[in-house]
Amino acid sequence: HIPLKPPQSEAAMESYSPMNLLSIALHNNAAIDVIERLAALQEKIMLRDAEIRFNDALSRVQSEIKRVAPDLQNPQTSSRYASYAAIDRVIRPIYTREGMSLSFSHADCPKADHVRVICYVSLGAYTRNYQMDMPVDTKGPQGKDVMTKTHGTATADSYAKRYLIKDVFNIAIGEADTDGNSGAIASRMECKPIPIERVKKICGAIRNALTAGWSVAGIDP
Repeated sequence: HIPLKPPQSEAAMESYSPMNLLSIALHNNAAIDVIERLAALQEKIMLRDAEIRFNDALSRVQSEIKRVAPDLQNPQTSSRYASYAAIDRVIRPIYTREGMSLSFSHADCPKADHVRVICYVSLGAYTRNYQMDMPVDTKGPQGKDVMTKTHGTATADSYAKRYLIKDVFNIAIGEADTDGNSGAIASRMECKPIPIERVKKICGAIRNALTAGWSVAGIDP
């Protein structure tokens, strides 16, 4: 019996890969259980390598995606939000450049009046699944029906897709994205001067309070 020496180079390491060992086993008519174990090991290594490439690509995509500015107004809550189209317009060129793709499907949801939306994020042979259960709401703020069940389901589906891609790529939504106009926020935060008439009115109220014998900020009349 000659002991097996550890490989001294990358080429030698390659010769010990599960794929090469599997080829040797097949060439030498190895037992079927040996072949099955080597095949399972090779599949596991390929899956691990594919997952590593996926995670690296996802990290690069997230580092490149910036805050997405809201483009729609919700009249019921008086708030602004980013539509699916606005988010897609920002992220699609980035993740497709990395070779990633998104697709959506549905599955039975155990929750009543909910729709389960599944997002499949793929890179090569590796796919990661994300899912979200979204309630199908057909009623407005006052509890009255404002849409049909079909419309409510479509709305829940759209909401779920939008929130899923936000979660997948860790996307932030907010007004802080001024599309390059850095002075926009500062202009909204500037302190506005108090009108002189307002100042006179405040001073007059303080003077009347002092005349009436009150104590203001510890100062007696």
